[in-house]
Amino acid sequence: MSQKRYWVRVNREGKLEIPAAVAERFGLQAGEQTILEENGRELILYRPVTFLERVYVEVTNVCNLQCRTCVRNVWDEAAGFMSQEIFERLLEGVETFYPRPTLYFGGYGEPLAHPRIFEMIAEARSIGAEVEIITNGTLLGESACRALLDTGVNVLWVSLDGATPQAYMDVRLGDALEQILSHLRRFHQLRQESRAVTQLGIAFVAMRRNIHELPRLLELGRELGAACFSISNVLAHTRDLRRESLYDRAQYEPEAQKASLLPVINLPRADFPPEVQQSLAAAIQDGFRVEVSGLNPLRTGNRCPFIDKGSLSVRWDGKVSPCLSLLHTHDSYLDDHLRRSTAYFCGDLTTQSLAAIWRDPIYMDLRRRLLTFDFAPCVVCNACEMADQNLEDCFGNTQPACGGCLWAQGLIQCP
Repeated sequence: MSQKRYWVRVNREGKLEIPAAVAERFGLQAGEQTILEENGRELILYRPVTFLERVYVEVTNVCNLQCRTCVRNVWDEAAGFMSQEIFERLLEGVETFYPRPTLYFGGYGEPLAHPRIFEMIAEARSIGAEVEIITNGTLLGESACRALLDTGVNVLWVSLDGATPQAYMDVRLGDALEQILSHLRRFHQLRQESRAVTQLGIAFVAMRRNIHELPRLLELGRELGAACFSISNVLAHTRDLRRESLYDRAQYEPEAQKASLLPVINLPRADFPPEVQQSLAAAIQDGFRVEVSGLNPLRTGNRCPFIDKGSLSVRWDGKVSPCLSLLHTHDSYLDDHLRRSTAYFCGDLTTQSLAAIWRDPIYMDLRRRLLTFDFAPCVVCNACEMADQNLEDCFGNTQPACGGCLWAQGLIQCP
């Protein structure tokens, strides 16, 4: 994520004048209302909830792998592929927004398994939308690599949960790492030859069984030309995965809820040898907040990352949800309690336009509530039966009651 600085001006009426191009880029039109947050020495201006910047497109929930980390192992959901008619309606809706939102092809299946995926990408690029796609990499052969580069994909994300064959097989339950790495080396070569602007991203799900692989994976990613890495904890769908999670303490630590109240360690930019890294890790565990050269990381709790990204999610059958997590009903563990997240939809592309869904007053109100995040602290409290589902909470919220969402506490994340 690049950082840019702009000069702004307070005019004689005391109003802040933002450069027109920046205002347009973030949907700051006349009359819009949004949040200005004071964060130490910084002021943070949020994009308004009316601005659609990203659309997650689940073209299928079918996959050619059976990874131990996947929610598909424990759900009872129909499988299918997005039809051409639904995708065309989606693109018609995307064309009504300016700037065009980015289309991110990914969900709970393997996008490259869809028979029309390359046509879909080309159609999205033809209307001026940027495109990202995530894949497990097994179907990323020569023709797929060329097609992704030719259609102008902006970011190709590849899920790699190990840097060695044994570690990869332990998570993905298949001996495909060398094949995937061969695909990625060829992709890197073709990208250099064609001088394509497509970036490579690596997504890694961290667990006790594979966290030791991360340094080598980062090194491997650099060798392959990766420009970005997304590291997430595992969402525990089984008791075995619950024992693999790396957030036993972090779930209850105070920094996610009240970061501004923690004592601050302000570090210079420097080389950090292993003994310093261990000391800093211990300090964070003990409840200190770390800054580097005065840069204060944003609070990581009580904020919906899907709202922060200005996004919505479209399921393969056309149903529209506020986030990826609510596309499908599934169970996962909140500490040692099994919690059911029931799917929630704001509309359906088979009967409504994308613009009508996005601007629906009920959906708009939900986005505003998610921005202020006035939900019960179920992740930290987790003491009553209401925390075992997302249908209601003790603050009086009805579905979706998002206080038990691990994405909103910075523990789980998606690219």
